[in-house]
Amino acid sequence: MIDNKHSISVVTATYNAVDVLPQLIESLRAQEDKDFQWVVADGASNDGTLELLSKVTDLNLLVLSQPDFGIYDALNRAINASSGEYYIVSGADDAFYSHAIAEFKAAIVTSSADMIMANINFGEKLLKPKKSAVWLWGFRTYVAGHTVATAFKKDLHQRFGFYSKKYPLAADQYFVMKAYESGIKTILLDSIVGKMGTDGISAIDMIGNATEVFRIQIALGRSKLLQGFVLLLRLLRAR
Repeated sequence: MIDNKHSISVVTATYNAVDVLPQLIESLRAQEDKDFQWVVADGASNDGTLELLSKVTDLNLLVLSQPDFGIYDALNRAINASSGEYYIVSGADDAFYSHAIAEFKAAIVTSSADMIMANINFGEKLLKPKKSAVWLWGFRTYVAGHTVATAFKKDLHQRFGFYSKKYPLAADQYFVMKAYESGIKTILLDSIVGKMGTDGISAIDMIGNATEVFRIQIALGRSKLLQGFVLLLRLLRAR
């Protein structure tokens, strides 16, 4: 039975993800600490995703399926439906290492931090928080990644709002920076907790993502001139 005081929900948005989900499912089954909830907010898939999930009977799984307005709309539904005090986002093509849930839960018990960050692998790269130059790195200054690498206290959304529909590609960046820069309690773990898929929409639509990040940085009060220069560099790189 899940102890809600220190509980964790993994939340995942899916749409026609039957080809990539098995890796995530197996990584959740392999967790050393199996006392967690998994909430999947599906966008009315028609490729067998729901049939695959219906066969997962050995995890504490809640599946919600209905048409939605994209990944952040789905994640907001999943977070609202989750029972954990904390949640971790996982993309359908991500995977956790077997010690991930146990390490996050241990950090929750000892620190009660609002945001718990760790490191992740992305392809051949090891991603860690940059710890400098937020004007350049955006939310990567604070976190290695939004998915897999970070546990969020659910009540942060009562204080800073849910993922904004104004940023369909990068709402995670707006939320993370807004919350972190308010002075919330954070902790960084010196461990690698999983691997992030390389085919996410922000990696595919680099121009759209760069433009949204520019808008977010301006909304958070950064220099428009400096951010315009950073945007130009990113657009040239994406060509």
